[in-house]
Amino acid sequence: MRKILIIGAGKSTSSLIKYLQDKSDTNNLSLIIADKSIDNAKKFAGKNQYTKAIALDIFNTEERQEAIKNADIVISMLPARFHVEVAKDCVHFSKNMVTASYVSDEMQALDADVKAKNLVFMNEIGVDPGIDHMSAMQVIDRIRDKGGKMLLFESFTGGLVAPESDTNLWNYKFTWNPRNVVVAGQGGAAEFIQEGKYKYIPYHRLFRRTEFLEIDGFGRFEGLANRNSLKYRSVYALEDIQTLYRGTLRRIGFSKAWNMFVQLGMTDDTYTLEDSENMSYRDFVNAFLPYSPTDSVELKTRMNLKIDQDDLMWDKLVELDLFNPNKKIGIKNATPAQALQKILEEKWTLEPHDKDMIVMYHKFGYELNGEKKQIDATLGLIGEDQTYTAMAKTVGIPVGIAALKILNKEITMPGVLRPIHKEIYTPILKELEDYGIIFKEKETEYLGYNKHTVVG
Repeated sequence: MRKILIIGAGKSTSSLIKYLQDKSDTNNLSLIIADKSIDNAKKFAGKNQYTKAIALDIFNTEERQEAIKNADIVISMLPARFHVEVAKDCVHFSKNMVTASYVSDEMQALDADVKAKNLVFMNEIGVDPGIDHMSAMQVIDRIRDKGGKMLLFESFTGGLVAPESDTNLWNYKFTWNPRNVVVAGQGGAAEFIQEGKYKYIPYHRLFRRTEFLEIDGFGRFEGLANRNSLKYRSVYALEDIQTLYRGTLRRIGFSKAWNMFVQLGMTDDTYTLEDSENMSYRDFVNAFLPYSPTDSVELKTRMNLKIDQDDLMWDKLVELDLFNPNKKIGIKNATPAQALQKILEEKWTLEPHDKDMIVMYHKFGYELNGEKKQIDATLGLIGEDQTYTAMAKTVGIPVGIAALKILNKEITMPGVLRPIHKEIYTPILKELEDYGIIFKEKETEYLGYNKHTVVG
């Protein structure tokens, strides 16, 4: 049997494993689920006859290389920073590889070696990055094939809580890595281009520069800029485009509320708090406020943020139990971001009956035969339960499809790749339709960048 090694058994692997298990009999597959925790690996493997669980410490070179050497293809579902060690072994042992993560500089540096061995290293084949690439390139290539010229491309993706499970004032719960949510946008200004003008949004202004947009059947959202949109000019071959903007979706009002944490300094991840393990939630808030022998922490917070007691922003803070003097951060040498994450996880963790949601929106502006036109493409998907979430489905199934097509030599283009080529994205998008991952397209009059309401 042909062996598929899956390294890392996190939340996004559930749909990947089920997809490959369903294909195991007809495709002569044997799955090896490798994780540092053998119990975790066994949980995902289940009692499927085609699936085996093994313990694997990614930092144990001998263990890692032995597992990779015996596989026919390797899928790395590890945190992004660990992919490169797996990738180097895959080059050494001449194994194809698939990941859902962004192509790092270290991964890109392997491109020549990967091509020399005629290997396929497929990256960015999850939801964002992944489905966003494929769905965007399908429309962009279609426009080009007709002789059209791209004028504008905007793309937004959001991992959110489903409407039926939306039970807090923030209209948000963690559906993926909480740390990534807390530190999102840090490390440099958001960069993009609008109507030929380069634009930059520094972190301290990021959450007050949002755009409103509508997704049919799912309601209104706000989009905030991702860190670097400009690099996608070369990825999508849009070097001459006038407007290029990529962002993240949240329900309207989230960003304005989140900005309170940013202004107070609670999202900072560059220094540690003294005695953080014994610090109460109330102490944590007070640490960012001016000293006063008479004013309460609540009053100082409202004064500092310039919000009234009857303001919805205040209700959102109170809902998080931020001013509780008895609850402890409980993390030694915590950064402010780590302490805030601890507080938020207590309130924003999905309940067992909750469902998540993925929403995506693309806007394409182009000129054809002297006429300016626009296409809006949207995707909305609700998860089934806490195991087969929308996030797991939109990350795992594209990964599984790509791995199987590489194994079956239906995808043979060598190198460190993204799924931006027709021969890759066309069959994958077609199969994704079988799993309800379908974009709705709508032709509209060309409105340019000003279609959305911009605030801040």
